Formats: sequence, C-alpha cells, structure tokens
Amino acid sequence: MIELLTGVQSSKRNYYTELKKTVSELQKKNVQLEIINEVMKGFNVEMSMDDLLRNVLEKLKKIFPIERISLSMIEGDNLILTNVYPTNSTVLKPGTQFPQDHSLYWSVMSSGRPYLYRKQNQNKREPWYEEKVIIEMELDSIFLFPLVRKGHVTGVLSLGSKRNLESHWADLSFFQQLSDQLAVCIENTHLYNEVLLTKKKWEQTFQAVPDAIIIIGLNRVVLQANHTAHLYFPSKGDLIGQQVDALLFSQEEDHPFQKKLLELNTSSDELHIENKIYECHCYPIFNDSNNHFASIIYLEDVTAKRRIEAQLIQSGKLAAIGEMAAGVAHELNNPLTAIMGNAQLLLRKAEPSEPTYQLLKAVYECGKRSKTIIQNLLTFSRQDEYLFEICSINEAVHQSLGLIGNQLSKQGIQVETILDRKLPQIEGSCQQIGQIILNLLLNAKDALEDSEKKEKKVIIQTSLNQNSDTIILTVTDNGCGMEQDVLSEIFHPFYTTKNATKGHGLGLSVSIGIAQAHGGTLKAESILGEGSRFILTLPIQGKVNNHNERVL
Repeated sequence: MIELLTGVQSSKRNYYTELKKTVSELQKKNVQLEIINEVMKGFNVEMSMDDLLRNVLEKLKKIFPIERISLSMIEGDNLILTNVYPTNSTVLKPGTQFPQDHSLYWSVMSSGRPYLYRKQNQNKREPWYEEKVIIEMELDSIFLFPLVRKGHVTGVLSLGSKRNLESHWADLSFFQQLSDQLAVCIENTHLYNEVLLTKKKWEQTFQAVPDAIIIIGLNRVVLQANHTAHLYFPSKGDLIGQQVDALLFSQEEDHPFQKKLLELNTSSDELHIENKIYECHCYPIFNDSNNHFASIIYLEDVTAKRRIEAQLIQSGKLAAIGEMAAGVAHELNNPLTAIMGNAQLLLRKAEPSEPTYQLLKAVYECGKRSKTIIQNLLTFSRQDEYLFEICSINEAVHQSLGLIGNQLSKQGIQVETILDRKLPQIEGSCQQIGQIILNLLLNAKDALEDSEKKEKKVIIQTSLNQNSDTIILTVTDNGCGMEQDVLSEIFHPFYTTKNATKGHGLGLSVSIGIAQAHGGTLKAESILGEGSRFILTLPIQGKVNNHNERVL
C-alpha cells in the first residue's frame, strides 16, 4: 500500500520515520515564521528593544540551542553594544564601544556578510577583541549577522550558544531574514522616536509661550490651546472643542474683528475681555496644497501696558497743569501780595468796631486762601521724581482738602476730620500720599452724588495703631455703597463704575500702588446703600500716645 501511494519501496517504519522528519521540519518552519511575525508584531511604541529581544530569544529556544542575543548599533563612526538579553549573560555592558582593529563585530560590519564564530576553529592568528569575553561567558559558537537597511549596514545581531551551531548554518536564510526584519524595526523605532521628540519639542515650545495661542478650525471650534490660554480664561474650563466666539466676543454686540478670524490675510485688533485688554493677532494656516484649513489666534495681555500708557497720559496732563499753574501763580502772586499787604496795612489802622474792619479781614483771608490753593495745586501736579523724606500724614490731608474741600462744600457735602495731632512723621512722599487722599475724596464725592440721602457726609480720620506700629487713615462716606462683586474689582486697573466723562479706572489702582511703594496697604469696606470706607495703613517706627483733634 505504501509503495502504491508513494511509488517508493519502503517499509512502514521508514515511512513513519520520514513522515515524522517532515512534520518536524514543518514545525520548525512554523516556529521560524512565528519568530518573524513576533518581530513585526513586537514593534510598537510601548515595547522596548530589550523586551523585543526577550520575546525573540524565547521563540528561538524552541528550535535552536540559542542562549544569548545582542544588538550592536552604529552611532556616528562608532559601533556600540546597545542591548543584551539575558542581561546577566554578558561581561561587556551595554554602551561598550568596539574597537575597529581586530574586532569580530567590526569585521562583520565591514564585510556586510554573516559569520559563524567557533571557539575550536580559531587558528593562531592574533585573537579577536571579543574572544576573551566569549571565553568568560563559556560560549562555543556565535552567529553574527549584519543589520542591513537600504543597502547600508546599521548594526550587528549576535546569537550565542554553548553548543555547536555549525549544523544550523543551513538556516542561514532564516537568520538573515530575521536580522533584516530587526533592522527595519530598529530604523522605524528611531524614526518614530525622532517624530515623538520633534512633537515633544513643539509642544514644549507651544506651552512655554507666555502669551495665549489658540488654534481654531474653519468651523470656529478650538482645536488646540496652550497653557497660558487656559490661564486667560479660567472660568471656561477646557477650551478644546469650544466655540471661539464665546471666548473672545460678547453676545450683546458684534465686533468687527469677529469676521476677520478666518480671513486669508493676517489681521489684528484690540479686544476687551473680562476687564482685561488684549492685543489679538490672527494668522491663517495653509496645508501643502495651499488650502486654508485653520487659523492661529495670538493673544497678548496688554492691560499693564495700557495702564502705564494711561498713567503717562495722565502725567502729561498733570505736567501741563503744573506748567500752567506755575504761570498762573507767577501772574497772580504779585497782585495777591499787593492785595494782602494793603489789606494788612489797612487792618492795622482800622478799629475792630468799624464796619470796614470785617470786610478788610475777609479780603485778607480770601487772598491767603487763594495763595494756599495755588501752592497746593503746584505741589500736587509737580512732575519731579518723588523722593522719600520725613513728612506728615495730617499735612497731606490738609493739602488735599485745600484742593477739593471747597468743591465738596459747594455740593452740600459735610467734611469732618478727626486728626491725631501727635502722629509721628513717616518717611515717604507727602505729594504721593496726598494723591491717594485726593483720589479717595473724589470717589466719595461721586458716591454721594449718586446717593439720595439728604445729609451727605465724609469723615477723614487719622490714628496710630500702637500694636503694629502703623498709622491708619480712613475716609468714610455715607454714599451709595458697592456690591461685593464690585468691591473685589475696584483696585484692578481700568475697572470703573463711572461713565467715560467721570473716570478712567486708574485712581484706585494707582493709589494702591503708591501705598505698596510706601510699605503699606489700601483696603475697602462697603455696604450697598449705606456707604463705603477706605483704610490706608502706612508703617512707622516708635510709639506715641493718641491725642485726637476734632475739627468740624
């Protein structure tokens, strides 16, 4: 029957022997295919090269007496041992550099052909650099295969065994195919790592930009946003996937820049968002086909810059006022001197009982008041650099009232001052502190104008806090007061509840800056409908007893 089926005269035993051999060969081929497949499947971003070598070695052990596997790669002009498995099977550590002279590995690199090293086959020529290590590891044979990619040798794959591998030289094509697949995987891994590194560098740069960068698609949806952009809009949560119009523009009115976000040209504008001012630049992004597919929105917070510009403008106005006041003072001082001098002469000759005495006294007092007002105006608008010197808080109060006290009185606002005459002097700028007091009085005046109360009152009080060695100045009014959400914003630059003709939102922000420059604080308390109180605290040295002076 066997002879009829196979055409070969054979015994049953021989047939089964040949069949068993064929099955063994098929199993061996299947395992070889599994190994190649394992190499291809094992390539992913998660698996390290050490894990890949471990998987390959475990498969190889099923059909070959392989006990050690290693990779050596070209880095620049050097051949470096990069990976070994098992890790305890080598004397040479990963990172070892092979010399080019008398190196077994370098010879395979140079020739580009596989090589079988056997310890017993070595002649008496000069030994290889690696032979001492091979003897220490008690290896009998080593298969060495060049890793070839695109015609270039990129490294060497070595397979070591304590047994003779000459009988497996017939499987050379399989080992070469295995090394070729490893070469492909290694190159792909390097390319992928380069892409990841480039992506990481781009993301780090993107996130490190101190200004907000938002990338939107043609549907106006946010595709990407850096860390600063999320800081600019903390109440919006994750910006990805949101409509850009809801972030940048108010729903109540149409902004002309809103239509320019997807234009094919670069556009710029200034936006006001949540009490902040931003310079906004929009740049279109084009693909390789020159088709517009997205836009970059670049936001720079220029609130502080605009505040400084406004302060410069205000300084310019004060400089103009100071220059004008200086000219006015020069022109008025001479007639005022004559008026006051003549009034004094006439007062000396007149009797207090005469009707003209009181008129002359009124003329003299008005001249004196006019001179004080001009002097205070010159002092307040002075543009010289403010130098810290010994000064009096009470004096700053008097100077400020000299400028605005009469205006408050004409509007029916009663000003009450409770000043501690024994306050110690501080080191600071009397003009700058006077500017704080003046700003607080102007705010009180505006709050009382909006109040419907019949009795309008402002109280200025100075006192000494002996526990903390500080001087406390309070300005209290019984005006319209503020809500708590407004109270938390009033010290921010450009925040104002007044119309454009009354305020620019810089008074309190400048005032708190002056207070901090003096090492002090400026705080506010307010109840809607009842009034507000501003508390200025300035540090001093030494302690004195309080002795209040009450002036109505």
